[in-house]
Amino acid sequence: MAARKRLREMKPQAADTRPVSEIVGELRRNLPTSDYREQSLRIHGLICAKCAREFEAKDRNLLTVHHKDGNHRNNPPDGSNWENLCVYCHDDEHSRGGLGEYYRKARA
Repeated sequence: MAARKRLREMKPQAADTRPVSEIVGELRRNLPTSDYREQSLRIHGLICAKCAREFEAKDRNLLTVHHKDGNHRNNPPDGSNWENLCVYCHDDEHSRGGLGEYYRKARA
């Protein structure tokens, strides 16, 4: 009931007449930035957690950060939700769900 009362007491705001691209740009600029990739590489090293391939600094672009729980917003500073995967293992990790679903449907 209190929420409805607050809604009734709210005054309407004037419509924003700026172009959508300007509003989106402002929203993007104000997003909190977190360089979790660099943090993960520093914590876990330049090694793929799945195939154990080691990378040199010049090849670090071949390593990606995989979020274990699938939530890209869950970025704890201790890196407990991250694992560094090479681009091949990361692709394999994300394709497994689709492949499993395909086989499940085929058996049904």
